[in-house]
Amino acid sequence: MTTTVQQIVYSRHPERWHALAEALGFVAPSPPEPDWAEFDGGGVLAVHGETDDHPDGTVDVHLLVDDLDVAQQALAGRDVARTTLEGVGDMLLVRLASGLGISVSAGARATTGPMAVQPILFQEDVAEARGVLEELGLRADIVADRGGWVELHASGGGSVGVHRASEPAAGLGFLADGDLDALAARLRDAGFEASVVDEAYARTVRIAEPEAWINGVQTDLYGHHREA
Repeated sequence: MTTTVQQIVYSRHPERWHALAEALGFVAPSPPEPDWAEFDGGGVLAVHGETDDHPDGTVDVHLLVDDLDVAQQALAGRDVARTTLEGVGDMLLVRLASGLGISVSAGARATTGPMAVQPILFQEDVAEARGVLEELGLRADIVADRGGWVELHASGGGSVGVHRASEPAAGLGFLADGDLDALAARLRDAGFEASVVDEAYARTVRIAEPEAWINGVQTDLYGHHREA
């Protein structure tokens, strides 16, 4: 199954996200609209105007697959609903025990680039979310030895992180391969407040507004391992 990760961010100021996406190196396959825009890199960054159900800053994890029927069959035994959304068509909604949802629709495409989307699912049961994502075609790469983190990559581009947390949430994230200092400088030149932070596991670029975190590719595997 070919799968592409689409990270959807809802914003009160979508034009600011359009500018940030371009500064990050994402490319819009069609002209951005105020209510909806897509930008391709490693995976797809989608920007949606805020709604009553999705206020500013809300993030959805959406997966694009090449065959929705095959995806539904792969999820047999899960809490899955099939529905139709105007402008999208048929769509699956997988509900995790934590209450978090992952939506799925047809339309997988090959995407690539030094900047990738990496939305993060925060929930207590890391194994459950990992199982669902693997059934939808993602493959685990970096895994914490104690089981509190797993990074899963999609064949069509993009990745999803699953982080153990007591409060379930979906968070915005990006993964960058390259010089983070040069990236932060480029973002500042484009008018964004960006700084590099040294984390225990990797370096991260923090953007103040719109708020975003861009993790560098993890090379220090202390406390982690790569799946075979």
